[in-house]
Parts: sequence; structure tokens; C-alpha cells
Amino acid sequence: MRSNELTTYTRGDLTISSPDEGVVLKLATLAIAAAPTIAASSIPAIGEYWPGEGGVNGGLFPGGDKPYYLIVPTGSDAEATHEWGGYGQELDGAKSPWDGQANTAHLASSNREHDHPAAQFCAAFERDGHKDFYLMARREASFLEITVPQVFTQAYHWTSSQRSAYGAYSLDFEDGWLNYDDKFNERLARPVRRKFI
Repeated sequence: MRSNELTTYTRGDLTISSPDEGVVLKLATLAIAAAPTIAASSIPAIGEYWPGEGGVNGGLFPGGDKPYYLIVPTGSDAEATHEWGGYGQELDGAKSPWDGQANTAHLASSNREHDHPAAQFCAAFERDGHKDFYLMARREASFLEITVPQVFTQAYHWTSSQRSAYGAYSLDFEDGWLNYDDKFNERLARPVRRKFI
């Protein structure tokens, strides 16, 4: 190597350059091992209000492609009794056990007013300037039953996961049972939102 040539390592905002390739490799290895992580102090404990995020920290959900924190709003305005809706309709876009956001988007975009009132209530919910709330999927609900059952004031809550043309999943936050109910039954709907870090 000529004396004026540099070996450079770049990752994000970090750049390491040196004429000694061995030094660059050692420093790059140390930089990778010491990759910055989120300071624990900036994330509230599970069940505590997350300032500016619209609710309490429901925990880090494994998600699909990338984990995310589930934010659960509290208060009487954050839950309402509704039918799931769409009785007799088989909806392919509302079958995900994991992705409540996609399920809700499909349900809330229905052309008929009040067709899916539980999902529409959650999609219309706003808190702390956030408008990206949705009706949780059944696996998100099961996760929240483990992490923050105390924020659910009553037992049965709808999920956005459809089981059939006539039924959808609900979760009993008192006993932890995942059930399927007739879509015309009235259960509580509770919006949630995602926070990616």
C-alpha cells in the first residue's frame, strides 16, 4: 500500500480512516460490538404512560418484519362497545393473526357506513396528535393480556382477526381466553398503535 492511500470503514454516521488497514479493522470491530442502543431510561416501564405517544407502553411486540412497541391508550374515551360487523361476509383482508393494522385498514375502508364499527372506532381514534390507531389483532391482544391486563377495565375485547363469515376473535382479559364470537355481538373495542424504535 502506498503511504497516501487510506483504508476507510463507514457505517451510518461513523467513518474510520487510516493508512493502517489493521487499525481500521480493529476499530470497526469495536464499533460494531459497541453499536449504540436505545437508552433504557428513554423508554417507560411496561404499563407506564409514554409521554407524547398516546398511551401506556404495552411492551415490545415481536411483530412481523421488525419489532415494535404497542401503545395502549387508557381512559373511558379509549374503549367503546360495538359489534364487530360484517356478519355473513368473508373478508380475506381481515384474517391476519398478527397484523391488526392491516386488518383494520381493510375493515375501516368498507364502502358501507357502520359496516365494521369496532374497527372504524379504532381507526378514527386520536390521542397526543397521533392518528394511526387500529384494532389489535388476536396475537397482539394475547401479548397485551400478558403485559398490561390491568389497563383493560372489562373482560371481552374484539380483535381485528376474523375467524369466518360469521365470527371474529375476541379476548377475555380477565381469564386470558381467546374466543370467537358472532360478529353481531357487542364487545369492547380498544385502539392500539405501534412505535418503532
